[in-house]
Amino acid sequence: MASAISGQVHASMGNLATTFGILPSDMATAQAYSLFNDQVSAAYYNPAALALSPRGELTIGAMQASPELIVESKGGANPPTRSGKVLESTNTENVLVGMKTNLTSLTKFETPVYLGLIAGVEKYGMEMLAFDSSTELQGQFFQYGQKPLFLSIAGAAKVMDGINVGAGLRVTLHASATMELESDLAGNTNSEKLSVSAEPVLIPVAGITADMGELLCSEDEACFWQGLDFAFSYRGESDTQTKVNANATIPGTIPDPGLPLIVTTLDAYQPMILSFGTKYDLTSDWDVSGTIEFQQWSTLTDELKKDTIKDQANLEFKDSYIPRIGTRYKWSDLLTLNAGISYEESPLESTQSADVNVFDNDRLIGALGLTAYYRETKFLAYPLRIDAAYQYHQLQDREFTLSSDEVPVSPYEEVNTKGSAHVISLSFSMTF
Repeated sequence: MASAISGQVHASMGNLATTFGILPSDMATAQAYSLFNDQVSAAYYNPAALALSPRGELTIGAMQASPELIVESKGGANPPTRSGKVLESTNTENVLVGMKTNLTSLTKFETPVYLGLIAGVEKYGMEMLAFDSSTELQGQFFQYGQKPLFLSIAGAAKVMDGINVGAGLRVTLHASATMELESDLAGNTNSEKLSVSAEPVLIPVAGITADMGELLCSEDEACFWQGLDFAFSYRGESDTQTKVNANATIPGTIPDPGLPLIVTTLDAYQPMILSFGTKYDLTSDWDVSGTIEFQQWSTLTDELKKDTIKDQANLEFKDSYIPRIGTRYKWSDLLTLNAGISYEESPLESTQSADVNVFDNDRLIGALGLTAYYRETKFLAYPLRIDAAYQYHQLQDREFTLSSDEVPVSPYEEVNTKGSAHVISLSFSMTF
């Protein structure tokens, strides 16, 4: 096999919210508190949590993830030549904007109704549709890389004492392009026709929160259930798709109706997710939270059979369960410290995938963060909220076999994969 030229690849299943977290308040606890987070990210994680705080909010933020994903060759029949061990180091760079507001004045409902909207755009707002799908002789990692436009909108209301419900929609894009042309053998074209379109696809999200103290306890006496909260959320399956339908004719070589070229591929796939969480107040200043998350990755096995780039790989996926544990400590009225940890088992069962050569590893994620309030604002009615977070991702060692129909001898290499990622995030929230 000819030496492969080293290059960076950008296969990226999952999305901003599942791989890292949306806001620093989500990232700082490894998403253990996301089901109870009353900020605008609740529009994705658990719409019901929008009703946990009566105030409106305008949030802007940014995050950067810097992965260093390593491939170590263990030899083989004809391994490709690489310029180093680091195969993937493409940063994820998102700018985030969100708003939450109370719509009570617009309705005749007796109970408050809240609306939340959150959007994330890659390359700090310069890349709306980050997308890449390809075969790779050197291999490619499954979840890291650029993320496409993230957009979610949801509403919530309190239906009874202690119970909030919410529902919303996440928006993804399915793009298509049709091209017809006539060409000669030198590549000169005429009679070109090109049309491009992108349609939004709406994915449902829904959730509920239950404050057991408010639901079961009276206000004037101590109660076992005081300080205990539960939450549940559903997030539908989603992806970003691109379909290209081209038709070319070459007079004297390829007559009408021409040579059809059809490519259909998907990226940024998110499985259906069910999350159940509980939060408990240990003291008035300290609480803990735990979440168990079910992700139905097995459905991706059949979805990739429709993908004309990845269908030959025969990739197999399994469902996964992700435990998340976090804690928050109120240091003072102006400062809260956050921490969390999660362990994510890889949903990829295949260790060999012809031509595509996908890698994925179990991930251990540790997170730290803080929430601070700045009161000395001259123009704001309420203190400015500042959130900051740091995550460290440790990818566990895993071995894969590289193979391809394009080389004389296949499989052609055995590799060991591992890596890490550093993620930082900062946001500013103004309440009203």
